[in-house]
Amino acid sequence: MADDYLVRIGKLIRDARQHRGWTQSQLAEALGTSQSAVNRIERGNQNISLEMIARIGEALDSEIVSLGYAGPMHLRVVGGRRLSGSIDVKTSKNACVALLCATLLNKGRTVLRRVARIEEVYRLLEVLNSIGVRTRWINDGVDLELVPPADLDMDAIDAEAAVRTRSIIMFLGPLLHRMDQFRLPYAGGCDLGTRTIEPHMIALRRFGLDITATEGIYHAKVEPNVSPDRPIVLTERGDTVTENALLAAARHDGVTVIRNASSNYMVQDLCFFLEALGVRVDGVGTTTLTVHGVPNIDVDVDYSPSEDPVEAMSLLAAAVVTESELTIRRVPIEFMEIELAVLEEMGLDHDRSAEYTADNGRTRLVDLTVRPSKLEAPIDKIHPMPFPGLNIDNVPFFAAIAAVAQGQTLIHDWVYDNRAIYLTDLNRLGGRLQLLDPHRVLVEGPTRWRAAEMMCPPALRPAVVVLLAMMAAEGTSVLRNVYVINRGYEDLAERLNSVGAQIETFRDI
Repeated sequence: MADDYLVRIGKLIRDARQHRGWTQSQLAEALGTSQSAVNRIERGNQNISLEMIARIGEALDSEIVSLGYAGPMHLRVVGGRRLSGSIDVKTSKNACVALLCATLLNKGRTVLRRVARIEEVYRLLEVLNSIGVRTRWINDGVDLELVPPADLDMDAIDAEAAVRTRSIIMFLGPLLHRMDQFRLPYAGGCDLGTRTIEPHMIALRRFGLDITATEGIYHAKVEPNVSPDRPIVLTERGDTVTENALLAAARHDGVTVIRNASSNYMVQDLCFFLEALGVRVDGVGTTTLTVHGVPNIDVDVDYSPSEDPVEAMSLLAAAVVTESELTIRRVPIEFMEIELAVLEEMGLDHDRSAEYTADNGRTRLVDLTVRPSKLEAPIDKIHPMPFPGLNIDNVPFFAAIAAVAQGQTLIHDWVYDNRAIYLTDLNRLGGRLQLLDPHRVLVEGPTRWRAAEMMCPPALRPAVVVLLAMMAAEGTSVLRNVYVINRGYEDLAERLNSVGAQIETFRDI
């Protein structure tokens, strides 16, 4: 009976591995074991503990067997270690999720190269699979292939996966061209305070979309033959709002002008992808986009999203707070120039390589080497602005950087209601941060970090900031329930370990 159980478990593991597109060697590497051990497990020839089953399930993003409540994932961090060597920036999380939504525009086969293997992507894939889109990882699990059905089955949508991602809101733009009415679960994501969909609706109503909300569901109806008769002026220069307007305009039979558009990195990547679909977009990189729509899109397309400037900022901050020399490769420099200018004024010692082009053929990259530096607090406050200003998602990393600088730094995170509050979690690790109001925090440095055990903040970037501070703190820290980090970063702990960190993942079973 035990042998039969092991055979059945092995088959489930093999099926989950193949579904993810991994080889036995790739799974072995993720588990820190040998390919032969994985082979024995899959053939049912090796005893396997519940802990190992949980580890395999985590690696494959698949519940191999039901163990009741498996418990959240945690990180155990041995701090005070210097980083060294070099590390590559992964592709943009925010671009990848926008491109996944954009594939709904296309009747043909889409291949996205080097897609970020993160929870946000997995949740969107679960939603896409549930409505009939065929997806599979190809080329040893590096790239993603998507083939849509002739008709989407919106009644079968995976509501549980949908409510765990705010990116589901970007289904509105493509879907309004495919059906007269449909339903979507409420958008979820990070806990960053109240964020309404009204800015989206101001743009999408111009294409005939009307929405009523009842009991956690958006009920959408599309009026036929409604089209923008003048330029669309967005009431906020938001990234997802701009992307939704672009997605709606892409299959609109005519020319759509979008003003006050975001020109941020993920919006530019989406524009480049739309051009690959045959949709002409004028004004990429500016706040006025002119979209020449194509009513019927049926092409086989192959696209490589660019690297993530926010991950690049995360890795730079890791080097700064741990007083390390680290080379960060494939940094999208045009989306980091303001951040680096501020850091130069603070005294950052760094240099950069000559520029080269990303795989999308458009984005400019550099390799950036950061060295231990004696930093001074900036004279002016740190605050975000729409591109080309300091990136909204890079603001939290300045809290950790300011904490190791001499003097006081005022950080004004005016965009989100709650995020500045979460930054005060650094006080548990020895920081001296004073919350002035829900949007402003005063940081006093330098900081003598100390180890602590604490819950992960419910917002992605503040959660990573806490992890970086733990890496700088002497002793052993524990960060509990890190799902929010896995939403936006691929194998972050393992990759930081590759340059000298000591971070162990574990979970309660």
